[in-house]
Amino acid sequence: MWVTGFPGLGARQWIVCLGVFLAAAGLTETSQAQAQSEKSSPQARVIVVGEASASAPPDYARIRGGVTTTAKTVKEATDANSKLMAAVTGQLLDSGVAQNDIQTSEFSIEPVYTSKPPSDESKLSGYRVSNQVNVKIHQLAKVGEILDRLAAAGATDVGNVQFLLSDPSKVLDQAREAAVADARRKAELYARASGLNLGRVVWITESPEFAPAFAVEGRLKSAPKPAVPIQAGENTFHASVTVGFDIAQ
Repeated sequence: MWVTGFPGLGARQWIVCLGVFLAAAGLTETSQAQAQSEKSSPQARVIVVGEASASAPPDYARIRGGVTTTAKTVKEATDANSKLMAAVTGQLLDSGVAQNDIQTSEFSIEPVYTSKPPSDESKLSGYRVSNQVNVKIHQLAKVGEILDRLAAAGATDVGNVQFLLSDPSKVLDQAREAAVADARRKAELYARASGLNLGRVVWITESPEFAPAFAVEGRLKSAPKPAVPIQAGENTFHASVTVGFDIAQ
């Protein structure tokens, strides 16, 4: 490094100034290095996953069912389908299901083709009409009876039966509280085994909860005897949280 000097300063004064300048530069570099080291060094933490479940009986059921008909013309298939669906809807209303708890989920009309060897040429043979509804049943004891009634009325399809909770938040909150307690239990165990002192919670993340629902799928051809055995059981909600704890100094 070449230095030209400072005007008005003697040699000794100039050397003193240069020494101060170099010392200040050294302190600045040391401070920057320390700050960089502190920034890059990870903070000591205990990170654990807490899990818990809570269960509650369902308070309503949802079923999906309907009628599929096939005929040579669209009109014939639609007329036959409408007649059967009217009977199905009537059975639902007669069994105590409210009108606003019956909702059309699908209505479709599609051509049906057949092929004959040896040419295997597809030819239009008719049309298929499908009308499906979602139904809420608040009287759980009647689910099996209602399935019987649908089959007797001419329902050809039963998509699924689900037992659900109108408000699962209370049960989920129970599972969440228990999951956090489980995380703290694990963190305290790890800290104690490592000779550390557990500090405060610094962050929590939650994994998506999962609530399995009982389901039955299949097709009804005729009314089964005796009544369809359906058990509502309980819905189980699972909570999983990841919790980070500081290490107390």
